[in-house]
Formats: sequence, structure tokens, C-alpha cells
Amino acid sequence: MAESPISDPARDRMLHGPLGWTVLRFGAPLAAAMVLQVVFNLVDQYIIARLPPVLSDASLDALGICDMVAALGTILSYGVSSATATLVAQARGRGDEREVAEVAWGSVGLVTVMGLVFGVVAIAGADVIVHGLLGAKGLVRALAGDYLRVIVGGIVTVFLMFQVTAVQRSMGRSKLPLAVFASGNILNLFLAVLLVYGPGSAPAIFSWGPPIAAALGIPRWGVVGAAWATVIARAVVMVPPLWMLRRSLGVSLHRVPFFPTSAVRRRIVGLAWPTSTQFSVRIAAVLLVIALVHHFFTTPDNSDAGTAYSLCLRMETMALFVSMGWGGAAQTLVGTNIGAGLYDRARRAAWITGAYNVASMLLLAALFIGAGEYFLRFFTTQDVIVRRAQDYLAMVGPSYMAFGLAIVLGNALVGAGSTRLALRIDLVLVLAVQFPLMLVVTSLHAPPSGLWAAVVAVNIVSALVYAVVARRGASWHNPAV
Repeated sequence: MAESPISDPARDRMLHGPLGWTVLRFGAPLAAAMVLQVVFNLVDQYIIARLPPVLSDASLDALGICDMVAALGTILSYGVSSATATLVAQARGRGDEREVAEVAWGSVGLVTVMGLVFGVVAIAGADVIVHGLLGAKGLVRALAGDYLRVIVGGIVTVFLMFQVTAVQRSMGRSKLPLAVFASGNILNLFLAVLLVYGPGSAPAIFSWGPPIAAALGIPRWGVVGAAWATVIARAVVMVPPLWMLRRSLGVSLHRVPFFPTSAVRRRIVGLAWPTSTQFSVRIAAVLLVIALVHHFFTTPDNSDAGTAYSLCLRMETMALFVSMGWGGAAQTLVGTNIGAGLYDRARRAAWITGAYNVASMLLLAALFIGAGEYFLRFFTTQDVIVRRAQDYLAMVGPSYMAFGLAIVLGNALVGAGSTRLALRIDLVLVLAVQFPLMLVVTSLHAPPSGLWAAVVAVNIVSALVYAVVARRGASWHNPAV
């Protein structure tokens, strides 16, 4: 067989480089980019926490609810992004520029339509979602409904951000995602200060905002202003990379349609749906906890338990997204090595990546437990809320290591081609373990700590199941598993 005349150093490193260093070099930037995505939410949380206490605590609870609903939509687009990146990389390897353009540009059209549909559903059914399904009450219900209509109504901006950065990354532009997320965070901070506080009072650190808002005639929007800031920031920072992508793909030259043809759409969806569904199941499990907390442990006048859990979710999202970063690295490394017939190296890559993420989760858990009160008091002054949140972090934090290992090994199985196997595992864990266990806990009128114990149990069981499956040779040699 003739050797390719074009050298691909990145592929060579994945196949033949020192595995520990290769995994670290490839995975760490992906994890860092996902951290910047979480910072969007933390910036909003910090600014909202500086509103008067009577409003800030309810607003923080509302943010926690809405962010997980938005995360469900983000995960749907993540599956499409992952599938598109795979197809684009394969087409580039074959040197088929027209196919690259068809898949990449068509995928942008596909996620645009998906985002608009998801946004319409959120706008029309906001109260049903936050109150009927998730149990928000009183002021939290009102704030969450308003916030959800904006943040999820404009979720197409998130879909485009993930899609364009994924395609650019698959075309060799690895630094662009970091640049997009970083610039988006800076713009989001500036806009959030203006839109949340308006011309009214603001903390000293943000005292520059009210004069600018007054000069521009911007009113004080509170929590809804944070939603608008995020949507606008994401829309603005996506314009340059979207224009760059269209130009680099030669869309006009190849006369590629914005919405994919049925053949391209089937290829993308066929690869995307197991991954999207798998992560949607995981987000649905979190939404289940949110619903149980609000239905059983809050009242229209007291949402302390909901606010405490929402604060913890904001911190815990860091564990999820960092794990997704390492998981994306595992998926690519495993897929590349299996494609080259290096099955043992693929399996070792999965375990090494998992070990890096376990170390990351250990550091994160230690930080949250050891300095949790310091971080929590950035966002609330209520002692009862801080104590409730610390109880959660102390109980659940150590299980982040199991949680992170399960996500990485699950992604590694997807990279091996066992997409439906990973989906089946998560479905069984949620439907046959977590859901019944939490129903039993709430039916026995246990305190919130009973739910936290159930979360820990599910994290541990998930890691054990994935570890057992990952040790099977068939998982790496038979993509049809």
C-alpha cells in the first residue's frame, strides 16, 4: 500500500506517540474550552447575586432551573456537532472538498432549524416546564418563566456556537473555540452589568455600568437582563467564525445549500442521535432531582432548598463539562486508533483519559468541599442556604470521580462505535436505578440528604458498570455491540 504523500502529525501522535503525553496534550485544551462555556453561567450567577437579597435568592433558584432545561437543548446540538466533526474529518481525509462543504454547511442549517424549534417550544410552554414539570413556585416560578423564554428562546445561538466551533476544530483550527468562548465571556460580562442593573444601584465593582446604561436608555431588567446579555453575546461572537467558515468551505463555489440534503441529513442524524439521547438521559436525571426538590422541599414562600441545590448545580456543571471535554478526547483517540486497527492502544487510551479526568474530579471535589463556603458566599448571604449547599457538596463531591470516569468511558465506547451500547447503559441506570430509588426516598418523606445519597449511589454504580463493560475485549473489537 502506498503511503500518503501528506504528513499528518496530529494523527501520527494519536497512533504512535507516548500515550500519556498524547492524551494530556489533546485532552487538556478541550477540557479548558468547556470550562469557559461554564463561565458564561457563573458570570450571570455572580451578577444576579448582587441584587437585593429578597430578589437574588429566588433569581438564583430560577437560573438553576432554566440552565438545566437549556442544557438539555445544548446536548441535542452536541450530538450533531460530534457527528458532523467525524464526517468532516473523514471527508477531509479523502480530499473531497465538496463533501466537506455539504456536510459542514448543511449541519449549520440543521442546528439552526433545531434551535428555532426548541426555542419556540420553550417560549410557548415556559410555565408548564418550570411549574408543571419542575415544581417552581411563587416568585421563583415567575422569574424562571421569564428567564426561560429568553435564554431558551434564543438557544439557537448556543447551537450555532457549538456547531461552528466543532466544524472549525475538525478542520484543524483548534485555537478558535477558546477564542470564541473567551471573547463571548468578556462581552457577556459587559452586557450583563448594563442589562441587569440598568441605571439603578450596582455594587462598587460594577459602578461603571449604571452611567452607561443611563446614557443609552437601558432599563433595569434584573434576572431577565442576564438572559438577554448571554443570548446577545453569543450571537455577536458567532458572526466572525460563521463568516470565516462559509468562506473557507467555498459554499458559493460548490453551490452548497444551507439546509442539508436528505442523504447528508440521514448520515448526520444516524451518527448523532445515540450520543444526543445518551447525554439527554443524563440531563433528564438532573432535571428529575430538580423536580423532586421543588415539589417536596419548597413552598411558595420558602425556596431555600431549591436555591441551595441550584447553587450546587452551577458548581457541579463544571464537573459535567470538564468530563465532557475529556470524554471528547477519549472518543477521538479511541476512534482514531480503532480505525487503524490498534485495539489495545485504543483501550489503554480510554483508561488513561479516564484517569486524567478522575484526577481532575478529585481536585474539583477537594476545591468545592474545602473552599465551598467561600464560593457559595459569593452568591448568597443566607446562612441556611450556605449550610444546605455545603451538606450537598460534602456528600456528593467525592462521587465526582466516579461520575467523571463513567462519562469518559461512555464516550470512549461511542468512539469505538458502540453508541447504542452506551445509550442502553444510561437508560437502564436512570430508569431502573435512579428513578425508582429517588421515588422510594421521597415516598418515605426522607430529608433532602436522602436524595443526595441516591445521587451518590447512582454515580458509583454508573462507574462500576462502565468499568466492567470497558474491560470486555468485545467492546473495542466489535463496533456493532
